[in-house]
Amino acid sequence: MSNSLRIGVVGAGAMGADHINRINNRTSGAHISAIIEPDAARAAAAAENAPGAQAFTRIEDAIAADAVDAVLIAVPGQFHEPVLVPALEAGLPILCEKPLTPDSESSLRIVELEQKLDKPHIQVGFMRRFDPEYNNLRKLVESGEAGELLMLRGLHRNPSVGENYTQSMLITDSVVHEFDVIPWLAGSRVVSVEVKYPKTSSLAHSGLKEPILVIMELENGVLVDVEMNVNIQFGYQVATEAVFEKGLARIGQPSGMQRWRDGEFLINEHTDFTTRFATAYDRQIQSWVDAVHEGTLVAGPNAWDGYLVALSCEAGVKALDGGVIPVDAAPRPDFYA
Repeated sequence: MSNSLRIGVVGAGAMGADHINRINNRTSGAHISAIIEPDAARAAAAAENAPGAQAFTRIEDAIAADAVDAVLIAVPGQFHEPVLVPALEAGLPILCEKPLTPDSESSLRIVELEQKLDKPHIQVGFMRRFDPEYNNLRKLVESGEAGELLMLRGLHRNPSVGENYTQSMLITDSVVHEFDVIPWLAGSRVVSVEVKYPKTSSLAHSGLKEPILVIMELENGVLVDVEMNVNIQFGYQVATEAVFEKGLARIGQPSGMQRWRDGEFLINEHTDFTTRFATAYDRQIQSWVDAVHEGTLVAGPNAWDGYLVALSCEAGVKALDGGVIPVDAAPRPDFYA
């Protein structure tokens, strides 16, 4: 490997294009060497931000051409497994955007394949773990300074969603992030999921019943509730309140300039995830690149974490129809300790 990690980005849609721009302009020790995208127009548009990158339509061809040292997967989740398998078989370090795969069965296949290697090679792109505020909250939990963590309350609010946004996507496309970051914050996995329905918003499109309240129980007894609201209108908001024995902590509050005018108090709020988690995305990519150079290969959520999230998502989707749904998982393998 040269001093600059040669990264092949699989998928040149919005997320892939964003990563291409990030790696070539804001990441040290790496550059885009290949764009793997079957759509010629998308590939050409992405290549404008990656001078010198080779274009391929299949990951297998990029590997055969020895064009990459590592792979970043940014195609939709249903296409992850066909890309993960050849990349793992080639022994390449991988950053895979969430989810690892769309279901626990295929995620388990990936976990089993990866364990044939000498160490974990897959990092899953749950970027919230790299957000400075989430990191500060985790440090507070671990320090014990405020006593034991008792409860967590989460808010996940989008201004609006399109007609193609389905009921199950409240879980698989949105709460999926909480299913990763909450256990990471609390140091304990999800053991059950329940969904409650408040009054339905009149702004929800036909066929979508929201907002929802997702209740999770963790193995250590911590109770979690997450408001998932995708038509809040005012902006994009992701926030968490932690209830400790000796106090509270909040993250994700609006920040920046505050204005008082005509009897009103004003402060800007984010409008989408790209600004709310801009720093987290940058730190995620840089940490991964550094880990590959150091030989540890993974600096964040691994494939087993991705598998646990898949199990939680399946429980969450079932819980949309009622009941408290258990999340059963085998002990974490030593390979992922």
